[in-house]
Amino acid sequence: MLHGDHRSRVYHRAVRLVLASRSPRRSHLLREAGYDFDVIPADVDERRLPGESPRDYVLRLARAKAATVVSGALAEADGKAVVAADTIVVVDGDVLGKPADRRESAVMLGRLAGRTHEVLTGLAVIAGGQTVEAVETTCVSFVPLDPDRIAWYVATGEGDDKAGAYAAQGLGSRFVERIEGSYTNVVGLPVARLEALLHELAETVFHLRGSR
Repeated sequence: MLHGDHRSRVYHRAVRLVLASRSPRRSHLLREAGYDFDVIPADVDERRLPGESPRDYVLRLARAKAATVVSGALAEADGKAVVAADTIVVVDGDVLGKPADRRESAVMLGRLAGRTHEVLTGLAVIAGGQTVEAVETTCVSFVPLDPDRIAWYVATGEGDDKAGAYAAQGLGSRFVERIEGSYTNVVGLPVARLEALLHELAETVFHLRGSR
């Protein structure tokens, strides 16, 4: 019989991950954490449903991305675990995704300046016909920002493709006064939570295989 921790270690050595994202930041985080993985981006409709809560929104998108890769690339049949994530910024109950243009970037940063906001990432992992999922929340506090600092940062283009229009791991780190929770979540992938989900999935997958 394989005990839980041992099952998890065997699972990590035996199963390669598939990252359902073209985000270089998520790839970097997985690589730095020592995971072996392939990248198969998933394209889904990212529009928020009327009345949908931020938590339900990111979880639905993560779930949809993982399912799209599984059904389209047959990654599950190849013995791989599909990992999908979606990250948003929430302030005053409003969802801030990727800015449409640099004007919107400036507006977003103006709303975040001198305040605390939440970063939510929905995670979904599918393997062996099983799905595990979670939402990670991190609180981020910004220093006050005057219009000139906002204009300078927007002009760098660093926040063009990022939720909330900033990168905490780059030049945007100058604005971050405090982070409460997972730092990697703010970057786009809560690695510790992903590890916990993979462990949970390993328990289920190995239990099923052990009965054969």
